[in-house]
Amino acid sequence: MTDQTQASRREVDSDVLPPVISLEEAARLDPAAARALLGSKAASVARLTGAGFPVPAGVVVTTAAAADREQAYKQLRAAAAELGRPDQRFAVRSSATAEDLAGASYAGQYETVLDVRLDELPDAVRRVFDSAASVRVAAYRQAHPQAGASVGPALDPSESGMAVLVQVMVAAEAAGVAFTADPLTGARDQVVISAVRGLGERLVSGQATGDQWVVRDGQARRTRATERAITADQARQIATLARRVQAHFGSPQDLEWAIVPDPGGAEGGLWLLQARPMTALPDPVDWTPPTAGYWMRNLRLGEWLPEPMTPLFADWLLDRIDHGEQQATHDHIGTTLEFPHAAVNGWYYLGTPALSPRTIVTALLQGRGRLLRFARHGVLGPGRDPVVADRRLLAGLAEEWHTDLLPGYQRLVNEGEEQVETASPEQLAAIVDRVGAAAGEQLWSLAVVGGAAWKMEGVLARFARQHLAGKLDISVQQLLVGLPGSQPELAAHAVQSLDWAHPTAGELGWPPPPPPEDRHRELAARREALTAQCATALGDRPQLQARFQALLAVAQRYAIIREQQARQLTIGWPLLRRCVLRLGETLRADGVIERAEDVFYLTRAELDTRAPPQELVARRRGSWERQRRLLAPLAIGRPPWLIAKELLATVEAARTHGVVAEGAIVGQPASPGRATGPVRIVHGPDDFDRFQPGEVLVARTTAPAWTPLFARAVAVVTDGGTLAAHASLVAREYGIPAVVATGDATARLTDGQVITVDGGAGTIHPPQ
Repeated sequence: MTDQTQASRREVDSDVLPPVISLEEAARLDPAAARALLGSKAASVARLTGAGFPVPAGVVVTTAAAADREQAYKQLRAAAAELGRPDQRFAVRSSATAEDLAGASYAGQYETVLDVRLDELPDAVRRVFDSAASVRVAAYRQAHPQAGASVGPALDPSESGMAVLVQVMVAAEAAGVAFTADPLTGARDQVVISAVRGLGERLVSGQATGDQWVVRDGQARRTRATERAITADQARQIATLARRVQAHFGSPQDLEWAIVPDPGGAEGGLWLLQARPMTALPDPVDWTPPTAGYWMRNLRLGEWLPEPMTPLFADWLLDRIDHGEQQATHDHIGTTLEFPHAAVNGWYYLGTPALSPRTIVTALLQGRGRLLRFARHGVLGPGRDPVVADRRLLAGLAEEWHTDLLPGYQRLVNEGEEQVETASPEQLAAIVDRVGAAAGEQLWSLAVVGGAAWKMEGVLARFARQHLAGKLDISVQQLLVGLPGSQPELAAHAVQSLDWAHPTAGELGWPPPPPPEDRHRELAARREALTAQCATALGDRPQLQARFQALLAVAQRYAIIREQQARQLTIGWPLLRRCVLRLGETLRADGVIERAEDVFYLTRAELDTRAPPQELVARRRGSWERQRRLLAPLAIGRPPWLIAKELLATVEAARTHGVVAEGAIVGQPASPGRATGPVRIVHGPDDFDRFQPGEVLVARTTAPAWTPLFARAVAVVTDGGTLAAHASLVAREYGIPAVVATGDATARLTDGQVITVDGGAGTIHPPQ
């Protein structure tokens, strides 16, 4: 026992305080003595009472009551009777000395009894005292040994450090919790509020999810609506109260609050029920990229990386993919234009190139004219005149992919599969280098050739808006489905992510989805009928008829090419994973790592070491787990004018306009149609079995391995994605609406919540 703890104990003993004390009396105690006598929770509430916060009146059955419980219960009834009416009800909560601490909260471990009559108080208090000896508390204490150490061994709740807080029950019309920092990101500049109708016990016990509000700089934004328990004004009032509590205690706080119907109550009906330090609060997350500019995680390679990168992927395979992509760029335009990428909190971001005059001149000289041709017909052309871009450049590149790049990639994969089981570590690494670089060449072709499809779609959409608006109510996306070769399928090499730490569909043994032959035929028939309607609506105008047919033909052709290239991009992934896992098996056999899968948390150089890095692996795995729970922004910085113009013009051309309901989530219109159903948030394969037919699939993003879910979904919503992303294309082929690039739909929606998805307008809202 420390000298400080001994001094506190002597001070408490010498005062000979009664076993029951009111919060007003407790507010005058020395803080250290108060915690020893009242427990952490009641000491905090007493301090708030003394500071004038709107805390319900109450008394504390102190730790000293252990000497004579029956006498304490008599005093309790007398003291509680003075707190209100004869029919007053009470809330009875634990207040252990090791509870509500920064290192361990013990939240939900002890008993809480609500709506207690005066004559029932002794039994309720007894239940709370007895809960200190429960199995769950013992297990929690064993898992958090720092809790007892933080208060000193003499104050461990397993001894006599338990008090009970009894307060007047607040008849709440709404209640909840508020954090003065974001518990996920650690951001200190916002208050995060969860709210339910009625008592807050449904929320803190996990029975309800509740609404969620974020208040920042005086602006309140509801990010999840399940009960509509409070208004924006009330959210701001709660945030103001929470900030005052934080200022009083000097650290971020987790507090419980309640609102009563009577506006004449404390602070307009707002009550503060308790406050405690926020536990395990991460350092604030900073989304600043390594250099200035515009950084996107939603394009090209980023669309295939729905989670933070694991170390071995970021350090090795990403480098090989990038090498292959740069080599393909140089082969085709005679130079390279660096599109920098970076890991920001582990998440992949693609930056815009730094195009200084000197850089441009150098690239032009190196390219000897090929760069200008490529920029005109490969970058800008598909979004301006796709017919010309196809004829001058893209058709040749598509043929090259089909006859040269893809067969070469397949040949390397086949050779590697013949060697992998007997290859040495050096040979395994060489296979990874070769196949990874070949995958980078495929990615280059997908970005240029398949990537032209969404630009062509935008040109077709603008044509329809100019010449067909008011005549036909269609989305041009309906003209690009049901095409030969576009039927969704599930290959064994379909991935959840390009990050090779994730098993492929073949490894997971997922059955392929039932072939949507009937749907495909229906979509094809509808497409043909709509095509005829468009031709009729254009009337006897040969030039417009010819232009429409030319634009439609090229857009349809590249929609098919994009789907083919996307399917074939990952044929090397089962081999790549097998190579790395074989390296991991060797390291495990040598005692370097505990499991073969730990290899994904090493770097390339560390594969050659023999020092056991298990502590390093555990630290990196823990960091990755924390990072994957972050809501990563889709973009950082302001987009250059040209990029913003290209992207926004295409998205808006595809959007069917309508009234956006209050509280609606707005994203990109990925697949037309409207559907209503209950939300099912799917984070990964572990959630696949929970997904039921008729539900709305809500995810951060989807990848080819997720295709079987689309056969059951009534609609799809994703945080990330683009018009050309997996969710967009597969939803169209299943004839279901989809909205992508919402940014935070997974945070704003909850399982079971019924929503309407308008894939044409790009909106999600409660059904009308």
